[in-house]
Amino acid sequence: MDNRWGKKKWSSPKIEDGKLSRWNWLVIGSKNLKMGKYVDIGALAFLNATNGLTLEDEVQIGPHCSIMSASTIDHKYGPIVLKKKCCVGANSVVMPNITIGENSIIGANSFVNINIPANVIAFGNPVKVWKKIKK
Repeated sequence: MDNRWGKKKWSSPKIEDGKLSRWNWLVIGSKNLKMGKYVDIGALAFLNATNGLTLEDEVQIGPHCSIMSASTIDHKYGPIVLKKKCCVGANSVVMPNITIGENSIIGANSFVNINIPANVIAFGNPVKVWKKIKK
C-alpha cells in the first residue's frame, strides 16, 4: 500500500498500560483504546483512554499532546474520537467528550474543549474554527 509513510508495512504498536512506548508516548486505560492503521503519535504524548479513545486510520498526534478522556480537575469524563486523517498539533490538549472531524487540523498549543467538524483548521486557547479546508 502506498501511503504517506512510504510503502513499508505498518504494524500496530505494542502498548503496555502506563509504560512508555518504543516511541516514548504513554497510554493509560489501554483496554479502552481503539487504534486504526497508520496512526502517528509524537514523543511524550499522553493518552488517557480510561473512558474511551478512538483513533481512526491515519490520525496524527504531535509531540507533547495530552488526549484526556478523564479530567479530575474539572470532573469531566467521556470518550474522545479522532476521525480519519485528522491532525492534532504539538503541545495541544484535547478534553473529554470531544470528536475531531475527518481531515481536520488542530494547530499547535491548542486547548480543544468543543467538537470540531470535518475539514476545518482550528486553533487557539480555547480552540476556535478559523477556516474550512477545500477538497
